[in-house]
Amino acid sequence: MITRRTALTGLAALLSPVIARSAPGEQFNVASGHDSLPVSRYAAAAPGKRPAVIVLHGSRGIELRARAYERYADALSTRGIDAYFLRYMTPVDTATLAAKSSTRESREAYETTRYDGWADTVSATVTALLDRSDSSGRVGLLGFSLGGYIAADAAARDTRIAALAVLYGGMPEAMAAKVKHLPPLIALHGEADRNVPIAEGRQLVKLGKSVGAETEFVPYPGKAHGFDFSDTRPTTSDAIDRVTKFFQAKLAT
Repeated sequence: MITRRTALTGLAALLSPVIARSAPGEQFNVASGHDSLPVSRYAAAAPGKRPAVIVLHGSRGIELRARAYERYADALSTRGIDAYFLRYMTPVDTATLAAKSSTRESREAYETTRYDGWADTVSATVTALLDRSDSSGRVGLLGFSLGGYIAADAAARDTRIAALAVLYGGMPEAMAAKVKHLPPLIALHGEADRNVPIAEGRQLVKLGKSVGAETEFVPYPGKAHGFDFSDTRPTTSDAIDRVTKFFQAKLAT
């Protein structure tokens, strides 16, 4: 079982490139079994063919932390990378994980049964993006918490994924023993995370190194889960800057 628990002036200057209130443009759906799941596009203004990053939210969905995720979309699109928010949870997923009767153990047990399906949904989204006329052919994944596990799982399965960034996540235990490939990856994790222990992030990086991937691990001393949720924390601007520069370097054509 995965050891995952369900989950200013100077600062303003640091955050200024990423606090513009952007809004998603194009909306479309991808098929996931019998369901059709929405994808929202935050397009870069740069003309021509562009790389893309699929953003995978945590277990509570996008809406609860929408602004936190949008900061990353703002930063990526400002730097010429299209960001796509994939709402990967089906109605059954949402109902099961949000049930009042659920426990941490029951949620984690359910999640282990869904990683294959969620990874398939990510791959279907990759296919949709690569088929676009504005695609450069380079796609990365950015996952948070549960979304980080899904991103890592999908990146291990789908060699079309060119870069992987995981914040306070890891690799699903059932997938770890099967991994033969991972793209370049960066993992960011708070040392005081009580939802997803930092050992999970370290293990992901160790796994990446074992299969020859280029890896980077960024620990945040004293920081808990979701250390990048607030506009007023220096860790927010630091994490966004690191992730954005990583994707710029790895997805450039």
